[in-house]
Amino acid sequence: MKKLNKQIAATITIIAVIIFIVMPQSLQAQTSYKLLPGKDVTVKVLGSSNIHDWTETATGLTSQGDFKFEGDQLKSLHSFSFSVDVKSLKSDHESMDSRTYKSINADKFPTVSYKLSSAVITMVQKNKYTIKAAGDLTIAGVTQLIVLNVSAIVNSDNTISCTGSQNIKLTDYKISPPSFMLGAMKVKNDLIIQFNLVYKNSQLLTKIN
Repeated sequence: MKKLNKQIAATITIIAVIIFIVMPQSLQAQTSYKLLPGKDVTVKVLGSSNIHDWTETATGLTSQGDFKFEGDQLKSLHSFSFSVDVKSLKSDHESMDSRTYKSINADKFPTVSYKLSSAVITMVQKNKYTIKAAGDLTIAGVTQLIVLNVSAIVNSDNTISCTGSQNIKLTDYKISPPSFMLGAMKVKNDLIIQFNLVYKNSQLLTKIN
């Protein structure tokens, strides 16, 4: 009986040691990253009209994601989201900005948001990856499933740079392309959303702030 009790005690000790060793590694493997503010972090909306091309750049951005590493290799992305303050979108023409806010109904729907549903990560070369990210893009209260093709680089300072672009149609989100000057200038239905986002370990970001 004493021998059995010793065996049970030894087994419990071994299990406890394994849990102690493995759990911290598991917790560290998947880390929350937040958007790192800076001049290199941008979301732009590119469009055209029957007169000229135009660009609006957003400054009101929030974003975070849970990136999982195995060693120094990025393996998966378990959650990811970003949102854009619609009224932070600015172009070279104030009148166009106000038309944009009106078309999107920014007072009722103040943000454009994206929420990840699944992601597939492929390593291109050391520290460089492609991420095929399927998720919901919501504009003016209308949600559409889109797939973002993202280029990701794990930088030497352990930040993660994500860049890419996405074509959308205004009418897919029940938005009528706006017009200006009594209809003389008409915005086209097709837009391109370009993004350049940089992420840092949220714990390190908190220490910096």
